Amino acid sequence: MPSPLLASSPSPGTLAQSALEAFDRVLARNAGLRAREGQRQMAECVARTFATGQLGQVEEGEEPERAIAVIEAGTGVGKSLAYAAPAIALALSRKTRVLISSATVALQEQLVHKDLPALAAAMDEPFRFALAKGRGRYVCKLKLARQAGEEGGGEDDLFADEGGDDGSGLPPGSDAERQARLQFYGALSKSLGRDWDGDRDNLAQQPAPEAWWPVAAEASSCTGKHCPAFNGCTYFEKRRELVGAQVIVVNHDLLLASLGGRNLPALDNSLLVLDEAHHLPAVALERFACSMDLAATAWIETLGARCKRIGALMLVSEAADAPRQAAQLQQSLIDLQRLVLDVYAADFAEAREGPDGSRVRVPDSRLPEVLVEPLELVSAMADSFLAALSGVAKALRAQIRDLPDEARRLSVLYAQLGMLTPRLEQVHATAQLLLQETVGTAAPVAKWFSLHGGGVRGPRVRAHASHVLPGGSLRAQLWSGARAVVMSSATLRAGDAFDFFLREAGLAGDAAVTTLAVASPFDYPKQGRFIVVETRADPKDAARFTPEMVGLLMADLAEVRRGALVLFTSREQMRQAVSALPAALRALVLVQGELPRTVLLERHRAAVASGGPSIVFGLQSFGEGMDLPGAQCEQLFITKLPFASPDDPVGETRAAWLRSNGRDAFSELVLPATAMRLAQWAGRAIRTEDDQCSIHCYDRRLVATAFGRRLLAALPPFARWRRDAQGRMHAFQ
Repeated sequence: MPSPLLASSPSPGTLAQSALEAFDRVLARNAGLRAREGQRQMAECVARTFATGQLGQVEEGEEPERAIAVIEAGTGVGKSLAYAAPAIALALSRKTRVLISSATVALQEQLVHKDLPALAAAMDEPFRFALAKGRGRYVCKLKLARQAGEEGGGEDDLFADEGGDDGSGLPPGSDAERQARLQFYGALSKSLGRDWDGDRDNLAQQPAPEAWWPVAAEASSCTGKHCPAFNGCTYFEKRRELVGAQVIVVNHDLLLASLGGRNLPALDNSLLVLDEAHHLPAVALERFACSMDLAATAWIETLGARCKRIGALMLVSEAADAPRQAAQLQQSLIDLQRLVLDVYAADFAEAREGPDGSRVRVPDSRLPEVLVEPLELVSAMADSFLAALSGVAKALRAQIRDLPDEARRLSVLYAQLGMLTPRLEQVHATAQLLLQETVGTAAPVAKWFSLHGGGVRGPRVRAHASHVLPGGSLRAQLWSGARAVVMSSATLRAGDAFDFFLREAGLAGDAAVTTLAVASPFDYPKQGRFIVVETRADPKDAARFTPEMVGLLMADLAEVRRGALVLFTSREQMRQAVSALPAALRALVLVQGELPRTVLLERHRAAVASGGPSIVFGLQSFGEGMDLPGAQCEQLFITKLPFASPDDPVGETRAAWLRSNGRDAFSELVLPATAMRLAQWAGRAIRTEDDQCSIHCYDRRLVATAFGRRLLAALPPFARWRRDAQGRMHAFQ
């Protein structure tokens, strides 16, 4: 017999109806919003999903009911309102919270600065919202003081040590370089608390990652309220804002990084929205991948010395052996680098050097036998070293708790260990994943080594490992805990099916999943033309195709009268186009990378608003999330089909595995990913019901091949035209 409390709880149907009515009232109160059939259809699905998922504690032995909706909502549906209004109404009635996760900063800012404030003003019940960022986006005052040369000596000197690598990650460098770094950190320190709040994103000029991370806040070195710089800590000030918020906006990377922790509300008692959900699998692959440096190892000696010194103060006997463990691990990594250079000497010589060095992938994910034993040694030594560090850290935490008068001094010691421990954890995790063997037909682990230029310090090798299927990690890490989830994007289907995305996201065959495709309200045949421009050269023959395509593009750009966007598939392709621009056209073109994105877009919008033409050249990142309505994008040029070719070690490993199992990597992996990317790129064209745009795609494969026709059929139903190699136009279906 149900308890009185359970008996009086509203049914899922009642909760869903109430949430949908809240959505309707918001729509009615805002004269600027139009009622859209697709938007309401999505809102109904969101309300039903979030009313069904069972949150909080359940009876022992009972499986909680899960509900996951995967919704593709075409451009113009108004998906932010469709998920936010019913989700927040349900969260308020169920006394829980909403987590909204996105992939891009642009959508986070739109939600926090535009959508949520408008929604808060229109809903019956007030709610608070906040933006959550990773700890590493904020400065650590202790680290900054040290890097700026302000940290004093004595027992409270956080970085007083035995010499060698101080853990900052910065090379010693010349006197001039050291002085430049000192000036940079000194300027940061002076602005902190005056015209800068400690948030990296609020700096006028973004520092390079290698300059930022030595002063970034980290969980492993943070002692919270016991830190001498706790009062006024930017990170904890922002954390306090989250406590009273019913809606928290995050990004996918932070969401995955926070799993199992306490930085965000527990997923089994929250409503989770994943917007821009098509990015989630790629973010998961990157988040759960591992790498370690085999050459830069001085930090290990530093960590061993710290462990011994602090362990002696804490009376932890296991720490006495830490310097020997550190020396052995350091030597093992150096020996491993020498072996890797010997084994792959010819491969490195033939490999093309890119921004991430020269890469050599381990064929079939089977390590050469000569590397197995050294890696096993690295793994075992890192494991025992971590055990000693864990013992010291445990003793420190106990004394911080039991001896409040000593908390300041002890927290400094804790930070000394914590600054370098994550690097040791990464060494252990990388060695473990590199040693993982493939069983049967299971997906392998991608394994590769990268060689970085010689210079004064000689060659540096990094070892890398990554799972090739993100779905397994997401099932284990995310879906095992989440109870009520809505995933949304304008592109979740490849063609007319969700199968590819569900496999990538680890949701294929999950009984809790429902899917919904909501069509865009735009009249695509009337508002847009998709023109396939045929070239004589095969697009696969870059040497002949690119010059021909660039010549055709130049002629088409000369006809631009208002705003235009050109999307390139490679930086080299864009470089050739920029070089071919005549002077008159060059004055109208804004090139990605030459200006900060915000400045570039401001100039483009201003030029169009003044009645003149303006053309933006961009790469993949400009093909998503770019909102250029009306005259800002009356013409869109796609230089070539944006094939997401598996040319990285993870993609190559996965493609080889598919082929070894008699499967077609092109149709299973490349084509679905390309369909989603092309749909995103074409989605830049029509942004409102009043837009008119012509799209030119210079890739004849769209009409000349079966797979091209499949890609074309998956796009919105623009009026379709073909321009042949003689320049004649032909309408086609």
